[in-house]
Parts: sequence; C-alpha cells; structure tokens
Amino acid sequence: MTPEATRTAGTTGTTGTAAKRGRPPAFDRTAVLAAATRLFWERGYQATSVGELTGAMGIKPGSLYAAFGDKAALFREVVEGYGRSPEGGFVGVALAQEASARAAFARILREAARIYPDPTHPAGCLVMNAAVNTAAQDEEVAEFLRGLRAENLRLFEERLTDAERLGELPPGTSPAALARYFGTVLQGMSQRARDGADTTELAATAELALAAWPPERP
Repeated sequence: MTPEATRTAGTTGTTGTAAKRGRPPAFDRTAVLAAATRLFWERGYQATSVGELTGAMGIKPGSLYAAFGDKAALFREVVEGYGRSPEGGFVGVALAQEASARAAFARILREAARIYPDPTHPAGCLVMNAAVNTAAQDEEVAEFLRGLRAENLRLFEERLTDAERLGELPPGTSPAALARYFGTVLQGMSQRARDGADTTELAATAELALAAWPPERP
C-alpha cells in the first residue's frame, strides 16, 4: 500500500551516481530489481542478507554495491518501483480516480482483498512486510518505512477532510480517526494474507470495514 513511494526517488539519487562510476553493470537492471523486490517482499528488510540478494539477483556483491550503493539504497529503489506497480500503487490510483471518498476507500479495500493474497507474488504489502523486525542499526530504513506509512495516513486524512467539507461525511466525523481506522484495517488485511487468508476472507473484512462508514446527511 504505497502511493507515495515514488517520492523517494530524490533520496535514491546516490544509487544512480554509483551506477555511473566505472564500467556499466553487465546485467539487466530491471530483472535484478525484480528479483530483489520478490526477496524483500517475501522476507522483509532485516531478514534479507546481501548474500541472499546477490544469489537471487544473479550478481556479485561488488556489482550490487557499484550499481545500487548498498542494501539500504537498493531497498529504497525497490520500494520506489513497487509504488509504481499495480500491486503497490493501487491506493494512490483509487484516491485519484474515484469521484467520492467512500467509493475511493471501497475500491482500496476491495482491491487489497484481491491483491494481497494473489499467489503470483508474495502475500501482503511489501512495505508492511519489510517493516517487521527492523534492527536498531537499520533505524534509517525503519524511519523511511514509518514515513511512507505516515504519508499514506496523511493522504487518507486529506481525502476525508475534503469529503467532510463537501458534505459526504456528517458533522462531527473525525477525518483523522477515520483515516487511522482504514490504515489499520489495511495493515491487518496484509498480515492476514501473510498468514494464509484468501480473497474471500479478506473481501468479507473489507465489507465489514466499509459498514463503519459514517452515514450521509439526511
């Protein structure tokens, strides 16, 4: 669930600089990033070693450092790409395309129910999975992930504040509380998918969550 992950592009500029030094990398960057994405998605950031990454990517450690900078920089580039993908960018697309806030959140929850357990990729959300068990020495990565989650909540609250102003929500509704509620539901759905929940179960959760939407003004 990372519609804003692309905002990290500016923070990963050092990886591009590193890639330009010396001889160009003798590999398909798209393919090796796809391999890294899958591994981070399956195992999380902390549990994924550089050795496992280079093995999955089919490159040597020196090539990883030359092309991407280090493990943290590689991870940021992975998250950036994930945020542009259908699996990682569906939240932002729904918020941008749907005419009403309720329609946007209904689409987000229903697409999460379909995407999170999809067997063609690791279960759940890459960003949420990667945040589990981040070690103290990786505080910068942990802060990066917290920032992405906080940005999602900010976008939720912004859309819900607009909905309140437009009369889509009744007086007294707290956009901040409602944003946190839907953010928490999405995190729970991601974890349930990791635990083996299928689309049927998650779709039922989505509909129950939508039932909590405040009634419209009479």
